Amino acid sequence: MNFRSDNEVGAHPAIIEAVGRAFSSGTAPSYGADDWTQRVEQRLRDLFQRPDLVAFPVATGTAANVLSLACCTPPWGAIFCHPAAHISVDEANAPEFYTSGAKLCAIDGPAGKIDPKKLASTLAEPVYGVVHHPQPAAVSITQATECGTVYGPEEVAAIATSTHRHGLMLHMDGARFGNALAFVGCTPAELSWKAGVDVLSFGATKNGAIAAEAVIFFNANLAREFEFRRKRGGHLLSKMRFLSSQLEAYLTDGLWLANARHANAMARRLVAGLTPLKGTQLLYPVEANEIFVVLPAHMHDALEAGGARYHPWPSDRPGERAFRLVTAFDTSPADVDKFLSIAKAA
Repeated sequence: MNFRSDNEVGAHPAIIEAVGRAFSSGTAPSYGADDWTQRVEQRLRDLFQRPDLVAFPVATGTAANVLSLACCTPPWGAIFCHPAAHISVDEANAPEFYTSGAKLCAIDGPAGKIDPKKLASTLAEPVYGVVHHPQPAAVSITQATECGTVYGPEEVAAIATSTHRHGLMLHMDGARFGNALAFVGCTPAELSWKAGVDVLSFGATKNGAIAAEAVIFFNANLAREFEFRRKRGGHLLSKMRFLSSQLEAYLTDGLWLANARHANAMARRLVAGLTPLKGTQLLYPVEANEIFVVLPAHMHDALEAGGARYHPWPSDRPGERAFRLVTAFDTSPADVDKFLSIAKAA
């Protein structure tokens, strides 16, 4: 009953097998000139219905986020994001380091989402060309958000409108893009570039890969510096086929969406069993595979004693004990039911 994080689970057998096949295939060109990497880029072009997109594999979500943002902003630029965004809270000073000094500026909003009206108001401030102020350069949104909620295409488009009106670039941290897409039910294109996204950090690690992400540029002009920044930052793998073979398997026969749908379904199963119980309360709507819930102290103690693992989470109300539970591509229905049985008994 480990619901601490989708980073704690293993990898999907099909992805492990794909890496094994790449390992046993003999030699291959290095630094991304291999067939696996070329096939992944073509698969992404087909998936996103963009024959001109440019994609680059990297090993970590942090690398995907900060290297792509570095292509969107100068060192004197400002990157606008939600105060709970991963780039603001959980990536140390990597955004500032890889952009050589760009400033992260918070735009608040409910349930982990940037408020589009607040963003539009901030971007309209007369700071452009004023040497005393950081220059607005990019907006970054998270999909699914750090509160487990999901931006719909129309919400992305509303943010993109004010972003592009002022000449900024829109970045999407899609560490859980598959979970978001599985919830919304639209096409990958409709949730990304058709809604105005310029560059996407396309996550796979949390959804069944060993360690693999892809940076996808829908604006090819932004990609001109990426290869140099990736090399300079130490994220160009010489044996790139071992990253790309993961991504190729991830994208084959809809595995990535099947994994995300299962994780989301297990979250809904948990919610359906928890919310009727006395003393429980959700902090945010459950739209992907993360649950933020208040649990009574005796219930929490019983769950911990029974072997359940999950993270404490801050609540806005004093005295409440809130927690985060995350389901994954391989979460067992039996584990969910055991968790619910302990909670119900308590």
